[in-house]
Amino acid sequence: MAGAPRVAGFQADADLGGLAEAWLSWLCHERRCSPHTLEAYARDLGGFLAFAGEHQGALPDRRLLGELRLADFRAWLARRAASGLTPASTARALSAVRTFFRWAERRGHFENAALALLRTPKRPRAVPRALSVGDAAATMTAVVELDARPWVAKRDIAVLLLLYGCGLRIGEALSLTAAEAPKPDQEVLTVTGKGRKQRQVPLLPLVGAAVADYVAACPHRLAPEGPLFRAIRGGPLVARTIQARLQALRGALGLPEGATPHALRHSFATHLLAGGGDLRAIQELLGHASLSTTQRYTAVDVGRLGAVYAKAHPRAG
Repeated sequence: MAGAPRVAGFQADADLGGLAEAWLSWLCHERRCSPHTLEAYARDLGGFLAFAGEHQGALPDRRLLGELRLADFRAWLARRAASGLTPASTARALSAVRTFFRWAERRGHFENAALALLRTPKRPRAVPRALSVGDAAATMTAVVELDARPWVAKRDIAVLLLLYGCGLRIGEALSLTAAEAPKPDQEVLTVTGKGRKQRQVPLLPLVGAAVADYVAACPHRLAPEGPLFRAIRGGPLVARTIQARLQALRGALGLPEGATPHALRHSFATHLLAGGGDLRAIQELLGHASLSTTQRYTAVDVGRLGAVYAKAHPRAG
């Protein structure tokens, strides 16, 4: 095994390792998967190859994967369940493995019909955890008090307003370039989402103004094609920093554990729905490929959220 290529930290036969790398390259360049998805799929495939090698007592190669039986795949799922991994995590891992096997079969590398007989673990239907309007407003106000440096405070409020005011994913907000920075008088923001698909979202004046305030205060040179949001030392701002901000606010404001950057995006959708927003329109704003994903918001009790919605979104009416 020494010197064998490694996929997501696990060893594989040199030939199979090369196929795995080629598959990841295909996902990146042909399927245009996000870096987050690529990392997850590489980790999932690596975990599967590690199990297959241990389970069969041999270094994984094309032949080994082609000869796996349904019982072997079920043993892998059972191992994940025994390890405490969630059905959602296992469903994603199974999707990654299936995608790799289909890719390999279509290119004549190997095939295994048993995988098609494996049922995907049922995932509980999760309801998005939105903040109340009061909690969302308090978050927008309090985040500027977490850092004494004015430009950092302006940066943080600008990012959070993009999540709550425009429904962006944290990755979408942090991937904006300086050239894409919304202006105070700009009415529409073009967002590049999952699969590099673009969508347009209405831009509230206070969001554009907050971003402009940050740009004016930022001490680092913002090259047009460089990242809009910067870390303290000038590098790209990472999601973990914003997650830490929300974690600090949870303690300071007594917010629920579900108060995360993604919860602000959920809040955007939930509050729009409470204000009478059309579900299909909300689907477009969120960039959901399927309406069924957006329909989860109908399960949220939003009646109590609508009363003060206009205070957070002046143009929602």
